[in-house]
Amino acid sequence: MTASEQTDLVVIGGGPGGYPAALAAAGRDMKVILVTDEENLGGSCLHRGCIPSKALLHVAKLIHESAEAAIWGIDFGSPKIDLDKLRDWKSSVVGKLTGGIKELCRARDLKLIHASARFVNSQTIQLDERDRPGGQLKFRHAIVATGSSPVMPSMFDIDDHRVLNSISALELPEIPKRLLVIGGGYIGLEMGTVYAALGSKVTVIEMLSGLLPGVDRDLVRPLTKCLKESFEAIHIKTQVKKVTAKCDGIVVQLEGNDISSPQTFDSILVAVGRRPNTSGIGFEKTNVELDEKGFIKVDRQQRTTDPNILAVGDIVGEPMLAHKATRQAKVAVGALAGEPVEFDNAVIPAVVFTDPEIAWCGLTETEANTSGRPIKVARFPWAASGRAHTLGRTEGLTKLIFDPDTEQLLGMGIVGSGAGELIAEGVLGIGLGATARDVGGSMHAHPTLSETVMEAAESRFGQATHIAHKVQRQRF
Repeated sequence: MTASEQTDLVVIGGGPGGYPAALAAAGRDMKVILVTDEENLGGSCLHRGCIPSKALLHVAKLIHESAEAAIWGIDFGSPKIDLDKLRDWKSSVVGKLTGGIKELCRARDLKLIHASARFVNSQTIQLDERDRPGGQLKFRHAIVATGSSPVMPSMFDIDDHRVLNSISALELPEIPKRLLVIGGGYIGLEMGTVYAALGSKVTVIEMLSGLLPGVDRDLVRPLTKCLKESFEAIHIKTQVKKVTAKCDGIVVQLEGNDISSPQTFDSILVAVGRRPNTSGIGFEKTNVELDEKGFIKVDRQQRTTDPNILAVGDIVGEPMLAHKATRQAKVAVGALAGEPVEFDNAVIPAVVFTDPEIAWCGLTETEANTSGRPIKVARFPWAASGRAHTLGRTEGLTKLIFDPDTEQLLGMGIVGSGAGELIAEGVLGIGLGATARDVGGSMHAHPTLSETVMEAAESRFGQATHIAHKVQRQRF
């Protein structure tokens, strides 16, 4: 770039918040420049998170289902795992998607600069390019989408390659015989599922009273039961007190009920959360305000407290989800274009890609109980689903949450195979203001797992075909 350049919009960050914002702006004929300090677009989601982890989780599911098939009379034998080929396949998936994003940018004639960016003031950034002197870029507006990074508490920062985070664990450096997963959230459980399927004896510890804190307990219970069968151990209300690297493994001092300590593991995976990438960007040279956790304060149009700067994605707060970042990116660009757009966080879908999966959207039962909001809950157990029986996956549950007066759908939660695909029905229903009768009266194909949504709604009125109800006879 030239020593000083100008543009209508600069987008800082090339992840699921950044590149969709740049593409959306280019599609509105804005002069836009996308700045990223990474070699390829896609961010953590594509390269170090969502996509590679789900590719490996698909492999884990295949291994699990192959073992289950023996019950049905089909024995594939023990899997032979070629770790090099598995890594190559994972990388090929990422590579194809990276190439696709490049083509989208090329098709819209989007200018891309590979450099780190730092604010000089509210309308200028300093670019530090890798291989040549950078310069300054002046802009009318900026959208910041720099994402987040894994948290590594100082206790575990012992400069040992056997201590993994969510990024290094995805590289599959090896398959440890014994793996300790620290943190019972979705990242820890997903990666634990992968390593257990590949042959590791996995132990999970969670300092709180249950796995997946904040998720409705009736959704977590079936998953916990399945994980206890595939993991070596799960310990709740347990903490790590000390970590020591030795030649024969990582020695961990543990504190909790009914747990032996110390224990030695071949590797440990630290999955205790992520922090926003808001430091070192020069926000102190602008009017952008951060909250006490380091997140950028924004309004419903993604505008920060600086009129020239907007922000999207992980850096503006929980939940840290790629699809939330993408939606916020479109809202931000729409706001700059003068469109009547706002980001509504009431119906953000969330998915835990374990086996079984857990997914939810809208109001949860836990949230309603905490706030004291009255609700009606309708549940349909998958043990009553014909399709679940054909799949051998009857552990699932579909639940719907309604307003007790209007019967309007407020939330949905699902645990079971393919829950992440099914949750879109809840997002659509809540967004369109559907009622229990709307959902229950919508014809669903048979035999499918989607029928569990319909029958859960029908059960609200005691009309679900495959659930026994007490009959109140009426006289005509």
